[in-house]
Amino acid sequence: MAAIFSWFGLSRSNAAKEERLKNEPRLRIVRQRCQGADTEIRLTQAVKDTRFVVIDTETTGYHAYANDRIVSIALLEMQGLALTENRYVSLVNPGRAIPPASTAIHHITDADVAGAPLLENLMIEISEFMGDSVLVGHHLDFDLRFINRELKRLVNCQLQNPGIDTMLLYLGYTGQMGHYLLEEVARACEVTITDRHTAKGDAIAAANIFSYLSKHMVKESDSVQELIKQQGMPGGF
Repeated sequence: MAAIFSWFGLSRSNAAKEERLKNEPRLRIVRQRCQGADTEIRLTQAVKDTRFVVIDTETTGYHAYANDRIVSIALLEMQGLALTENRYVSLVNPGRAIPPASTAIHHITDADVAGAPLLENLMIEISEFMGDSVLVGHHLDFDLRFINRELKRLVNCQLQNPGIDTMLLYLGYTGQMGHYLLEEVARACEVTITDRHTAKGDAIAAANIFSYLSKHMVKESDSVQELIKQQGMPGGF
């Protein structure tokens, strides 16, 4: 019986989302973009011809599905393995208090985000910037959990973009197992980090790590799929 009620509640939730989509054109745009990423084309493109978007977020905590939220986001465009000047950076109002322990890491306070937009009000701009790019990040799944949670809540959809995790790329490059922080990988790749624990600073570092590792692992004429295959598997934590 509990399963029946659970299914009924889920159906009602989905129906409510569909009804909201009918009435809010901005959300329909977000879902169309979310569903419209052409993965096959991106995977077969040469690395040098591909648009990558590097993502980093700062959050209230580590648990996207247990009430933690984004407080800052940075999206940086790369054309091939070079950063362009095109970027999207914003503070985000998480709709909840930021724990002091989190502020101690990224130095973002409740006062800093009090006038910032909610994430749902940024999703049109975020989805437009991402487009059908290949997403890149250090511990990429962490950032995508927060984005996908919001997309699921708003438009009942999740990102379809291919992704490359610079930590996993580092494992493939070194043949090592383990779990490596951004600064550890940056040091090994001779990348200097400026403004650590800011979304923009960490995204720039991840972009430079991605460029360094990719140039050592594939030819720029190789396909994105070949680069994705170079990623290793995480080992002990």
